Amino acid sequence: MSPDARRDAFDGDAYPYLRAATAGLRHHTRAQSAIDEPTASNRVHLDALHAHLTALHRLMDQAADQTRPERPAAGRHLATAHARLWQAADSVHAAFHLVPAATDDEKCQPDRLPEGPPFLTICQRHLAAVHAIRRKTTAADLAS
Repeated sequence: MSPDARRDAFDGDAYPYLRAATAGLRHHTRAQSAIDEPTASNRVHLDALHAHLTALHRLMDQAADQTRPERPAAGRHLATAHARLWQAADSVHAAFHLVPAATDDEKCQPDRLPEGPPFLTICQRHLAAVHAIRRKTTAADLAS
């Protein structure tokens, strides 16, 4: 991509979907805080948060890869953000499995294939993120 094309990508409303996602998160946060009696997150809510975090994780991975050659210091910071997003997604995934299932279809049943009930989608998504993070990050990086 030429420098002019790169500059044009940052002009105007170059990232409308990213801005919409951010606005959606802000709206959701306000709606959650407006509830008189806050309730604990359920599995559906945690699944949606996990989907958002893993999508952001992939985006940050691309940003780090694209930035690192031209701006190594900035690329390192983005790589650190990439690792932190993974940690957040991993914690949300763990919380998902600790929240009691509302219905029998939501209960974890290891004898079923991954193509089974919708609750396994979070596990498939998480496994894909595990493969992505393990390609580029060591266990020591994730622990620090």
